Amino acid sequence: MGQNSGRSNQILVLGHLDTVYELGTIRKTPFRAWRGRAFGPGVFDMKGGAILALFAVDALAHVTRLPGRRIVFLWTSDEETGSKSSREVIEYEARRSAAVLVLEPAHGPEGKLKTRRKATGTAELMITGRAAHAGLDPESGVNAVHELALQTARLMRLNHPRRGITVNPTIAQGGTRSNVIPAEACLTIDLRAETLADMRRIERKLKTLRPILPGARLAVRGGFSRPPLERRASAALFSQAQKLALRLGFSVEECSVGGGSDGNFTAALGVPTLDGLGAVGDGAHSPDEQVIISALPQRAALLAALLATL
Repeated sequence: MGQNSGRSNQILVLGHLDTVYELGTIRKTPFRAWRGRAFGPGVFDMKGGAILALFAVDALAHVTRLPGRRIVFLWTSDEETGSKSSREVIEYEARRSAAVLVLEPAHGPEGKLKTRRKATGTAELMITGRAAHAGLDPESGVNAVHELALQTARLMRLNHPRRGITVNPTIAQGGTRSNVIPAEACLTIDLRAETLADMRRIERKLKTLRPILPGARLAVRGGFSRPPLERRASAALFSQAQKLALRLGFSVEECSVGGGSDGNFTAALGVPTLDGLGAVGDGAHSPDEQVIISALPQRAALLAALLATL
């Protein structure tokens, strides 16, 4: 099962309780069940996963099939904002675990398990130029917005979709008045990479950025905040999940996704990690967020089987 097997007596079941919605959203879009689906803020990402975990353990306890290893449930409260305060706890418990089962939502209507996740992060490029009158003396200024545009074109050349590398400038700000050469500008950049090697390569590229316009200055803040979940961390667990699903009368497939989860942290430590074991549904982070009710028992059974055989 990986480098942690044999030296740990616990299984970590990982998830989060927070959602992306504003306070009071539940009053506008309350929980409801309709035509075989349950709707409500956070039901898919990831209240459904937390419910599955509880039912899976209750079922094992009922038939006296609880595993010999200790089961640790860790439900955090800041995953959607980057897990800044919970990362230390997640990594502490992961290091003590033989395996980590992540109850984030499944992918697609087929309920695919997530065996790869990209490294994710956000960087800011702070640009300093020199202000001048745009009509009387523009040549004496250094246009920070112009530098921003040139850097944007440079950054776009770092993209490599076939390798899963995306470097996307997403927010551009600069200037004060239409008749003033802007002295400052800021570019926010979304960063994603499939492998640790590519993540580090992009980080090096960001650190070596230099100004293009004479007189301009650059500073880079931020970077990758979650390492990738690479398939080598999930392969053995996924194979086991496939075999167990077949015994239960259904099949499961795997997929790679661009978003990160707390499973990225545990996989980067070398702990076997399988993600996407949560509910099957659609509409995460939207007013139409929903789960397929009939799929819940099946997912709980798969989780129970994994827990019983690890």
